Amino acid sequence: MFFRNITILNENFEIRRNMYVGIKDDKIDYIGEEIPDNLYGYIYNSEIYDGEGKLMMPAFYNAHTHSPMTLMRGYGEGLELQDWLEKKIFPFEDKLDGNAVYWATLLAIAEGIAGGVVSSTDMYYFCDDEAKAVIESGAKMNISRSIVHLDDSNILNSKRFREMESFIKEYHGTGMRRVLADVSLHAEYTNTEESCKALAKFASYNCLNMAVHMSETKKEHEECKARHGMTPAAFFEKCGVFNTKATAAHCVWLEDSDFEILRKNSVTVATCPVSNMKLASGIAGINKMLDMRINVALGTDSVASNNSLDMFEEMKIAALCANIKIGNPAALSPKQVLYMATRAGALSQGRERCGLIKQGFKADLQIIDIDKPNLTPVHDMRVNLVYSAHCGDVVLTMSDGKVLYKDGEFMTIDIEKVRRTAKILTENILGEL
Repeated sequence: MFFRNITILNENFEIRRNMYVGIKDDKIDYIGEEIPDNLYGYIYNSEIYDGEGKLMMPAFYNAHTHSPMTLMRGYGEGLELQDWLEKKIFPFEDKLDGNAVYWATLLAIAEGIAGGVVSSTDMYYFCDDEAKAVIESGAKMNISRSIVHLDDSNILNSKRFREMESFIKEYHGTGMRRVLADVSLHAEYTNTEESCKALAKFASYNCLNMAVHMSETKKEHEECKARHGMTPAAFFEKCGVFNTKATAAHCVWLEDSDFEILRKNSVTVATCPVSNMKLASGIAGINKMLDMRINVALGTDSVASNNSLDMFEEMKIAALCANIKIGNPAALSPKQVLYMATRAGALSQGRERCGLIKQGFKADLQIIDIDKPNLTPVHDMRVNLVYSAHCGDVVLTMSDGKVLYKDGEFMTIDIEKVRRTAKILTENILGEL
């Protein structure tokens, strides 16, 4: 595909107008102010896209979510985290099977790509069925079989660990590396010290990413200190959890020493401001993280605690939360927020050549219709993208050079079948509860 006369958010997150962009195979092959000499090579058997009134920016990388929980959207409202989990979410999840997870994942992917998301970091189970949905859709996902282990048995002999190990062997790197398998230690409060150490050793030995929940609520944070005499961050460091590339979700209740632990271990923080506010968990100290050069990426968490996968909304709320946290209306610049939603998320997933509109990088991009009332006028386009845009402004989403969504049409997903099946599955599960 060849884009002409289009505005772009370039690799330095600066706005450039009237640009030409050529896509070749799965990569961005040309970016320039002039028509390339080899134009015919881009347009042969391909589309020329007129970019008048449109903006190209990197696609979003959702750094923390649980895709199959789309079936629980709006379920369990008004409860604090522990009650929400124990009274609503866990009983519903007990009724899920691989078929439900497959369709629920397709529903999440459809919602995501319609809003510019091409890749997610996902913790769940029935991971094989998640992977099948990802591969069919053309999207990307880092998938981990989330581990909960609270008894004294050897975790390496557990059913959950065997499922995780089998998934890694079968699916890691499949779909032209669109599917990557991570290790997921659910949280400190859902695992023993021995299981944390064993999973950390497994992840490090196999050079796999680690995904954890950490310091999401004050209760979780303080109870860890009571159990172990240290914060969750210090506990995970002691167990070796950060000896591999790790992403810690939430990190709302960090103490001063925790920030240094994350910095020196190069841990990514996946901040989920909408979910954290909805569950009244608190506001993360994003500014301090960024000041210490910690990689901070944006996640939506699940639609059960958000209730959408709208990364535009997540950008705006992240910026507003930072303002409130430090009492400064300019706490985060639009450039910082856009980086968090794109490049920072790609780096957290180990997708090094993704997340930028840059020659030689993967053609993971979204096209925004900027000729709309909510994006008019333009004093600073980056301000508009963070504070005024929403997922409905996305008119095209591309992953690895393949168009997945264009002008309201899903190219790889039968959206009506997905919606219909998701409704039936939800009704059946509710009927069993």
